Amino acid sequence: MTLTADEISGIDSWFRAANYLAVGQIYLMDNPLLERELRRDDIKPRLLGHWGTTPGLNLIYAHLNRLIRERDVNAIFLAGPGHGGPAAVASAYLDGTYSEVYPRISRDRDGMRSLFRQFSFPGGIPSHVAPETPGSIHEGGELGYVLSHAYGAAMDNPDLVVAAVVGDGEFETGPLATSWHANKFVDPVHDGAVLPILHLNGFKIANPTVPARISREELTKLLEGFGHEVIVVEGDDPFDVHQQMAAAMDRAHDLITAIQQEARSGAPYHRPTWPMILLVTPKGWTGPREVDGVPVEGTWRAHQVPLAGTRDNDTHRRQLQEWMESYRPRELFDEDGRVREEIAALAPIGTRRMSANPHANGGLLRKPLRIKDFRSYAVSVPSPGATVHEATREFGRMLIDVVRDNPDSFRLFGPDETASNRLDAVYQVTDKVFGAEIRPIDEHLAHTGRVVEMLSEHTCQGWLEGYLLTGRHGLFSCYEAFIHIVDSMVNQHAKWLHTTRSIDWRPPVSSLNYLLTSHVWRQDHNGFSHQDPGFIDHVVNKKSEIVRVYLPPDTNTLLSTMKHCLESRHYINVVVAGKQPEFDWLTGDQADDHCARGLGIWDWASNDEGDPDVVLAAAGDVPTLEVLAAILILRKHLPQLRIRMINVVDLMRLQDETQHPHGLTGRDFDALFTTDRPVVFAYHGYPWLIHRLTYRRTNHDNLHVRGYREAGTTTTPFDMVMMNDMDRFHLVMDVIDRVPSLGSRAAELRQQMVDARRRAKEWTRAHGEDLPEVQDWTWNAADTELEGSVS
Repeated sequence: MTLTADEISGIDSWFRAANYLAVGQIYLMDNPLLERELRRDDIKPRLLGHWGTTPGLNLIYAHLNRLIRERDVNAIFLAGPGHGGPAAVASAYLDGTYSEVYPRISRDRDGMRSLFRQFSFPGGIPSHVAPETPGSIHEGGELGYVLSHAYGAAMDNPDLVVAAVVGDGEFETGPLATSWHANKFVDPVHDGAVLPILHLNGFKIANPTVPARISREELTKLLEGFGHEVIVVEGDDPFDVHQQMAAAMDRAHDLITAIQQEARSGAPYHRPTWPMILLVTPKGWTGPREVDGVPVEGTWRAHQVPLAGTRDNDTHRRQLQEWMESYRPRELFDEDGRVREEIAALAPIGTRRMSANPHANGGLLRKPLRIKDFRSYAVSVPSPGATVHEATREFGRMLIDVVRDNPDSFRLFGPDETASNRLDAVYQVTDKVFGAEIRPIDEHLAHTGRVVEMLSEHTCQGWLEGYLLTGRHGLFSCYEAFIHIVDSMVNQHAKWLHTTRSIDWRPPVSSLNYLLTSHVWRQDHNGFSHQDPGFIDHVVNKKSEIVRVYLPPDTNTLLSTMKHCLESRHYINVVVAGKQPEFDWLTGDQADDHCARGLGIWDWASNDEGDPDVVLAAAGDVPTLEVLAAILILRKHLPQLRIRMINVVDLMRLQDETQHPHGLTGRDFDALFTTDRPVVFAYHGYPWLIHRLTYRRTNHDNLHVRGYREAGTTTTPFDMVMMNDMDRFHLVMDVIDRVPSLGSRAAELRQQMVDARRRAKEWTRAHGEDLPEVQDWTWNAADTELEGSVS
């Protein structure tokens, strides 16, 4: 389609208006309509923001508006280039959404002044396409995630087109490289479409970009190899570029429509070649060509603030005035500062505006997850330790109904580990989605499915974030050690959740749920490379109102915990649970009560009668086992010793109530852990985290924590806990060393524990498995003879 001169003129008016508003945001505090010569006090004292990518984003937005208006397209806009905030804010202001959600930013002179002043200003808004920006689900501050977010948004949104602008600096990042393959995981029957737009403006902050400095043929072949038909738009003459871009948008949408119509007609499946646009324009296009005698437009110097001395440099200030007037603002805004009607009319209507599309404000669309009471799936526990189950396998059975009952709003994401993590029961009701070639040898692969696996934690994380932020529910299952790969991504999501808590027009979204298994204590064949429980420490650094950490000790507590997490909103929930056979300690009802409390005394393992000599605490499935085994040894050999056993499921209960919403009051904590008795705490992760969480507690000086100490290898389960001094024998020694009343009376038992550790190590090295008395251990507090004597 060829646009008429009037149509091009209209789009160019929007383009110029958006550019004008973007420049004003970077520079001006006052005189927004340039009704007089710019003065020093009109300029912000600190010039912050980024111009270089902005005009390209404004161009794309203007042309998407036309496509939406003419074809009634349901679309959202994701700006991958960092610091693209001026563009997104400008267009949201032009189409009226900004003033609707922020009435103080009115569509007149005063509102424009406020719009300019707030940008990158104390108490204002950031320079990114931040949560404060209507229409945003992707901030763009950290580069590399725009495509994975876009494809996550498109999943199960069959009518949605997600325009995802990839900056050519962002193109160089690892996560972006893997996310090009996300087009093999969208189903054109049930999912929407992503339109990638690679914006090639040639430079980053101080260097050229790789895709701009390889041959166009090489770049095109690379993009075609990713599975795209590449539509090129290139130039620096606005009217020529407008004509090219209009044709490119129409061509791309025609291809998307044709792909979806064919797939939805029931035609035999073939993997489609999806369109993408390669946009090549100068960096800082339409801005100053030269400043102080050196080129700016089309160079790295346009990246941030091209005229950096505008407040105090008269020449720069005159040049800024000329730059802004080059957009002919009097053609764009009336004398009161209102956008002229013919330009405002170029915006789509209502929720078709990309800045007002509810898919970019997923809390508006979110519906509660349909999930049954976890006790429907609870395992029978006649008595503590009487049965053994693989906790995550039982949770996999629970997921069958979650998947079945939420057929278009729940997905399970992970890097090729669903079966490894014992969640493969879900394959009874769904397959793994895979759009590339499927061969007869493959199992559970199909062109549609609720399980999404790709061996890139970054891409899985991005998919899930995009899915949640557009109103759906999901779960990320991963090996514990390698969830660290997404550390910086979870940082950004935590900041998003924290910021949106104070934005009243953004309702809460579903929580980001992690199930971390194949954990540090059971890496029998993988060894040291797969041993790292530190993701918990990383998450605990985030805002307390956002993060939750759970360490269920058995199957039923895992089921209760996961139901709570999957139903929750606006949190980051980290759940760590083993996949190996483990003892069951609590019935369904007991687990429900225990999880509701978050921690508590296990009276069936205690004999303190309200006045303990020592408190033994555990957080995590393996620590719980070792603490209970230590208790049996102590109760057999030191029957007069009064022991209180505490199990912690919700780690944040250890903090003070003033530090975390789940924190215990000082009075409640003291009642449990006492104010003056020794506490021996076996913890799943790095022991210093427990000290950090409890440093304000009255009895902190008596707290002794055992946990992972970066000691590991390929070895047996019990040898692993012995390497880190968290085994039952060492815990008994810790109690003897810390209970003053025992003194020399327990010296013989302590010596037995030292000998038992040595014998266990020797046995492991000789036989390749754990000592029989460890392997065959069971909980039986009534037995006067400890099974497998330690003496």
